[in-house]
Amino acid sequence: MKRVIRPVVNGAVREVLVDPRQTLMEVLRDGLLLTGTKEGCSNGNCGACTVHLNGGPVVSCLVLAMEADGAEVVTVEGLAQGPRLTPLQQAFIEHGAFECGFCTSGMVMIASALLARNPHPTEAEVRRAIAGNLCRCTGYDKIVRATLAVGER
Repeated sequence: MKRVIRPVVNGAVREVLVDPRQTLMEVLRDGLLLTGTKEGCSNGNCGACTVHLNGGPVVSCLVLAMEADGAEVVTVEGLAQGPRLTPLQQAFIEHGAFECGFCTSGMVMIASALLARNPHPTEAEVRRAIAGNLCRCTGYDKIVRATLAVGER
């Protein structure tokens, strides 16, 4: 039996009809067409689908959409205000912190959550924060440097 949920997605209340078995990732990608949230493993191991739920990072492939009813959800599309990138997004570009780009949105979301709670993290804290997000291209160093650069500004 489908049910209507009303999450606040990127600052706007959205009304979505969901199946109780649908994940938040599926609703974001397929129902709301917010494709910055990537489907990587569908079992919580890669972090490509990381979004913020009520202010904290979650892997949206493990969150049932119904759990987001009334909740605040921020996707990578919702970080920037209009056409201006956030300092973190700009730092990812400046430091070349992506290659294929598949992990980028999840990395940006996990790093932005870290910077929100700790504006000046150490390298060890950045590496610990992104440890659950997999990248097959960059070796993580550029991602760490980009995140640290924002903390140093």
